[in-house]
Parts: sequence; structure tokens; C-alpha cells
Amino acid sequence: MIVVGGESLVDLVPTEHGRLMDPTLGGGPYNAALAAGRLGSPTAFCSRLSTDRFGAELLARLEESGVRTELLQRGPEPTTMAVVSLDEQRTASYSFYVAGTADRLFTDPGPLPAEVTALSLASFGAMVLEPGASAYEVMLHREAARGIVTMLDPNIRTALISDAGACRARFRSWLPSVGVLKLSDVDAEWLAGDQPVEEALEQWCASGPAAVVFTKGGDGIELRTPNGDRIEVPAVPVTVADTIGAGDTVHGALLAWLDKNGIQDRAALESLTAQQWSEALRYAGKAASITVSRVAAEPPYAAEMV
Repeated sequence: MIVVGGESLVDLVPTEHGRLMDPTLGGGPYNAALAAGRLGSPTAFCSRLSTDRFGAELLARLEESGVRTELLQRGPEPTTMAVVSLDEQRTASYSFYVAGTADRLFTDPGPLPAEVTALSLASFGAMVLEPGASAYEVMLHREAARGIVTMLDPNIRTALISDAGACRARFRSWLPSVGVLKLSDVDAEWLAGDQPVEEALEQWCASGPAAVVFTKGGDGIELRTPNGDRIEVPAVPVTVADTIGAGDTVHGALLAWLDKNGIQDRAALESLTAQQWSEALRYAGKAASITVSRVAAEPPYAAEMV
């Protein structure tokens, strides 16, 4: 089973006329869990949901998408909210309401069940919002130590980061426990700080991950390995409705591809060939192209991938 940890939230997305906002269920880790579950891989979401109406809707959508919920914690605090802005290219930017919300109060559930073969953490819920961030950090190091596949998607949201240096240092401290580092070009630029991105990517690749997956929007996806492999696949041509959930879908689809191909531990991850990684990237790119062709984050189901 794949376990995805991190926040869930409600996106307030501009309507077609741009003035009113429609509430849409989302959050990077939440979307990634939906993608992996919809693509047919046994997946559980590990987070803390509110008991409010939005929390109930978030829970129902997980269940409808085939995502297991036994690792979820619940609390009376409100659901996190994000206000989405779309530019002329329909690219999304976000502002957040996170004070006192349920997901940031996530606590370490202890060792995950033996059936768990992959743990993936993503976004601000796992990186900066305490006390939950420290709980996810403990989970990552503990589960990596037993040899399962681990993945990290930083999904940087600068509006939530008060100390950039501390956040970058914390990110680097996680890398020895990360099997696959998945990040966007925007994430990489911010995390690199004053360092050239190319130089930073090489350092991150040498710091623990078996692969660094670098999404570049309309320019496709690139993957690097510590042994020098550099694999690029182009984006699938599609009419873009918006980019919400595109990277999250890549994240979830990669988890699903690894699961479907029997990659269940660190040793198997390190044995993947360049050709296999290329297949994985193409699969993830196809899934993302379906998501961006529709409004808000609606990852595809397995039947749509044929």
C-alpha cells in the first residue's frame, strides 16, 4: 500500500467570470493521493481532517476515489483554505488561511502497517506548519530506515515561509531519507536560493535520492539519477483549462507506476533503468495532461489512461 501524507484544503477558485469563487477540494498531497488511488494502486491518505462540512466532503471524495482512510485523524478545528488566482495562461497562484486549522495539528501515528511499501510526503503541511511538520519528519526518517520507497514533493508556498534559510536547511536534512525527490522548476529555483539551479540539482541528486524528478510545465518532465542519467520527456499537447493539480498528478501517477511495476523498496528503486524511468515519466505526463484539460484538480482514473 502507498501512504501519502500532508495537508488537504479547500481551494477557492475564480469562476468563469472571474469575480465569484467556487470552493474546490484540494491540497497537493490530497490530490496526489486521489491520483494514485484513481489509477488503481492501493493508497491511503495520512493526515488530519476537520469534522466541519468541508472535512466531511474531503473524506467522501477520498472514499469515492478508492483511497483508504483508516490512517486519517479528525479534529474540530476548521479546514485550511486557499484562495486561487489565475493569470492569462491559466497558471495558478495561491494565498492561504492556515491559522488554527485541523491539518497542521497532525500527530505521528507510529510505525506504519507492514503492508506499506511507499510513503510520500508533500507540500507545506509536511515542511513548515508545526507541530505537524515535525511529526511528518519523524515518519519519513523512520519509514525510510526500513527500506521502503519514499518520495518528497516540497511544493513550495512562499507566503507560508517565515524563515527561508531554515526551510531550505530542513529540506536538505530530509534528502538522505528520500528515494524520489519530485519538484517543479519554480520549487527548484526557490530552494536553490542564491545557488545556480543546475548546481543545486546536482547536489540534491548526490544527497540521497535515487532520482530527482523535475517538472517544467509545458516543457515536460526531466529526471536525473546519481549515476548521471538525465532523461527528458516532452509535455503531452493539450488545451489547458488550468494548471491546478498538474504537479500533484505527476506525483501520484509516479507512485502508481512504481507500485504497478513492483517497485516496493529502495533497492528496486535504485535498479530501475533509464528506459523504465522514461516509461514512468511518460505515464505521469499523460496523467497530468488529462488533469490540466479540466477545471480544478481532477486526476484521471485508470480507464482514461488507455
